[in-house]
Amino acid sequence: MMPKTDDLILFAQVVELGSFSKAADANGLTNSVVSKRIARLEKELGSTLIHRTTRRLTLSEAGQVLYQRARLVAQTAQEAFDAITGYSQSLQGHIRMSVPTISGELLLAQAVAEFCELHPAISVDMSLENRFVDLVGEGYDLVIRTGHLDDSNLIARHILDSHWTICAAPAYISRRGKPQVPEDLLQHNCLIYSYQESGARDWLFNRYGEIYPLRVSGNFSTNNAAALRRAALAGHGLAYVPRCLVYPDLQSGRLVELLPQQVGKILGIYAVYPYSRQPPRKIKLLIEHIRSRYMDIKHYF
Repeated sequence: MMPKTDDLILFAQVVELGSFSKAADANGLTNSVVSKRIARLEKELGSTLIHRTTRRLTLSEAGQVLYQRARLVAQTAQEAFDAITGYSQSLQGHIRMSVPTISGELLLAQAVAEFCELHPAISVDMSLENRFVDLVGEGYDLVIRTGHLDDSNLIARHILDSHWTICAAPAYISRRGKPQVPEDLLQHNCLIYSYQESGARDWLFNRYGEIYPLRVSGNFSTNNAAALRRAALAGHGLAYVPRCLVYPDLQSGRLVELLPQQVGKILGIYAVYPYSRQPPRKIKLLIEHIRSRYMDIKHYF
């Protein structure tokens, strides 16, 4: 028997809201009705979808696979209703998003919380991570990412470009000297930002309009930008980081910018979401809100 579309949508809501009772409240149902409909769905599919405990719900492997399809069914159904009723003019529901750690701590945590306050019927779950998440496979509605994403199933909207900088504390420069050309870095302790799997030691430079890498070395590496900044501030070496991370430090003189005309790393910052003819209005408005907050401090980048 073909599962009922309503049951698929209800299943997606149970997963997103994290409990049978919240899904029941959202649909004006009793807990027992929700439980029976999920049990009916499991029986029709011949698979356990949700492992129930007293504290939380956990998806089985089959449940994870079905959820990715069921949420698309729910979204498509909602868009169909929106097109007829004009319901899209109201804003409600849940948004799951992933953002880079630096932007997340610098401005996105506050920007997204502000968006939720402006639209009380919307809730947002924001993860801070630098990896390229599987947007569709992991169930994200929106991702803010740096760097180009080559995936025809995704829409990437450019927000702004992030320029990188090489910097060091005045104490380090007075002790070790100030590099005049990129090759001088080979004689310095270069602190490595190892958030990426490869290329962390290959610093990029611009020479006569062409970008080339220089392999550097150093005695400290970390995948955490805040830790790298602290090591640089303490005078332990040179750091090659997004300018926005250290902008206040450069302005105050706690860090000094080095080789500014020759640093060649520039990464675009993008809002990325799954391809569809008409993304939900709440996603479009959140992107606009986020973009405006980036523009407010674009001089950091």
